[in-house]
Amino acid sequence: MGENRNMILAIVFTIAILVLYQVFVLSPAQRERDEAAQAERAAAETTVSDDAPTADPGDFASGDVPTGAGMTREQALARSERVEIRTPSLAGTLALTGARFDDLQLLNYETEVDSGEPVTLLNPQGSPGGHFVSGGWLGGADAPEGLPGLSTEWRLVDGDVLTPDSPVVLEHTAGDLTFRRTITVDDRYLFTVTDEVTNSGSAPASLRRYGLVRQEGVPDYLENFFILHEGAVGVVGDEMFDRKYKGWEEDGLIERRGEGGWMGITSKYWLTAVAPGGAPEMRGQFRTLDRPGMTIFEANYLNDLVAVAPGETLESVSHVFAGAKSQPVLAAYEAEAGIERLTMAIDWGMFWFMTRPFFAALHFFYGLVGNYGLAIMIVTLLIKAVLFPLNNRAFASMAKMRAVAPRMTEIRERNKDNPQAQQQAMMELYRKEKINPLAGCLPILPQIPIFFALYKTVFISLDARHAPFFGWIQDMSAPDPTTLWNLFGLLPYDPSGIPVIGTTLAIGIWPILMGITMWAQQSLNPPPPDKIQRQIFAFLPIVFTIVLAPFAAALVIYWTWNNFLTICQQYVIMRRQGVTTELDKRVLRLRAKMKGEPEPEFKDPYAPAAGATLEEKAQVIEGKAIEAARPDAEATADPENGEAAQTAGDSADPSAEPKPAETPAKPAGRRVSSNPAAKKKKGAPRKKPGSGR
Repeated sequence: MGENRNMILAIVFTIAILVLYQVFVLSPAQRERDEAAQAERAAAETTVSDDAPTADPGDFASGDVPTGAGMTREQALARSERVEIRTPSLAGTLALTGARFDDLQLLNYETEVDSGEPVTLLNPQGSPGGHFVSGGWLGGADAPEGLPGLSTEWRLVDGDVLTPDSPVVLEHTAGDLTFRRTITVDDRYLFTVTDEVTNSGSAPASLRRYGLVRQEGVPDYLENFFILHEGAVGVVGDEMFDRKYKGWEEDGLIERRGEGGWMGITSKYWLTAVAPGGAPEMRGQFRTLDRPGMTIFEANYLNDLVAVAPGETLESVSHVFAGAKSQPVLAAYEAEAGIERLTMAIDWGMFWFMTRPFFAALHFFYGLVGNYGLAIMIVTLLIKAVLFPLNNRAFASMAKMRAVAPRMTEIRERNKDNPQAQQQAMMELYRKEKINPLAGCLPILPQIPIFFALYKTVFISLDARHAPFFGWIQDMSAPDPTTLWNLFGLLPYDPSGIPVIGTTLAIGIWPILMGITMWAQQSLNPPPPDKIQRQIFAFLPIVFTIVLAPFAAALVIYWTWNNFLTICQQYVIMRRQGVTTELDKRVLRLRAKMKGEPEPEFKDPYAPAAGATLEEKAQVIEGKAIEAARPDAEATADPENGEAAQTAGDSADPSAEPKPAETPAKPAGRRVSSNPAAKKKKGAPRKKPGSGR
């Protein structure tokens, strides 16, 4: 009883100590941690709301112009005073409200082939597809109010037109701080914005610079193709990160910190990005802002605080890229402007280490021959030549497998109830014929990423946009404009405009050629033994023809040309292996039918006689496999009695009567000779006529 009392007291004291420790030690410490975390979150939320100030539509000096979404582009442009932008590559205006880049056209790229209308990249806030760039300053607790932001009215103090030879200078004053902004532009797509901040007061001021790119709503020109990235893209430090619009909207806020980088929004061919000069410590952010009727997507960067002492002038440089994702141009800005890894704005894909050299090769040959379609064919041919040894091994192995396919079928049929015996018989067949069943697959594996990398390269290439091929193909980035259902343009109507099924009916010449090459490639191989599989494989060329019809012509031409080269290579290799392909058989049957001749028969040399039992089929197959495995098994005709004489040491005894073929029982997996000559008595070797011996 005393022991139980002591045990109970020990438990009570232990619980009391734990409760007191929790109340007076752990709980206060936890409250302090929670308060600190809450303060950090509040500070972070304040920073997020402050670093990208939002300009209300009414903040523009526009008079009676309507505000909010639904304005025309002209109405939105009229809400601010503007400075003209004129370069060999760009045309547009700069808004003095917020010093925004919100009106820009790409002069070297047209919306449609020969339309004469340049691509519009940037649109002002509130207009359809609003997309603009701006930058400003945030301040610490010691900074004055009225720092430059999205709604700041800048004064033009120098320059009337922004050209590569004439910059413009803007000014804005906030308290004792004077901001002097000089904007320059090169002859391509890069703007350089240099701010000089002079503190004329008696106290220091802490400032941090930001830049942002905004997109109002999801653009209506997105292709939404699974292998294409469209949305946010950026580099912070050594990390490249991105989000498609759907994931961007779901995540809401994505943030990275590091030294240097850039932040932007990209489509298939165009990029708008902001980058701080040099490699300062920065925070990059993708975020969304909820506005009535739409979601605003924003990519921004924010530099660390910098103190401007009284009487000092702080100089800060930033860059704005707005233009086409031309790889040579982006690479030049990496070297000249120091914008690290700007070429990563191009969607190289997961096989970037192959896509980039393929891209360079296509660009080189395009400049050499002047035709992007021919450049695709040259690069594909070179890749096929490099991969020829692998393909040679693969197709040679497949040819051998095809040659023994009837014997494999018989082995499966004979041992269908004994998987172990079937496996042993298969392995014995592979050993005798010197076949590696994996040799046809392994060489193909490295070629799969190569195929998709080249496919991706053709898909994203800016060179393919509006590049003509031969004949009716005037834009390699657009689908084949012809269609089967109006006799390729002979009939005066376009079936692609029919609701629901219109896109399915738009099957042009190149998709049909692709389907034919796919059918021909299948014809080189024997059809699957299963009836359902045969039907599925027979419909695949038709399915792929319909699926690939709306794809860019460059992709369909690449696929067709790749199929054609594969057909030629596989046909030559299989013929060298002595294999009569299914394509040969179909051609010969068609030729005989056209000439009115009987349809030719193609007998397998290893096929048993018609009507043979299952055991007899197995004996014939095994016996002929043994004969094929012996290189010295040659038969010579005897001119005296017409009997076959064997010179390999196994000759028939003429005095011995032939014995009936026996099929004794044998354990599973053992091989029993079925060579009739092996069952006869062996006598002295017969002399060859004229041998003299």
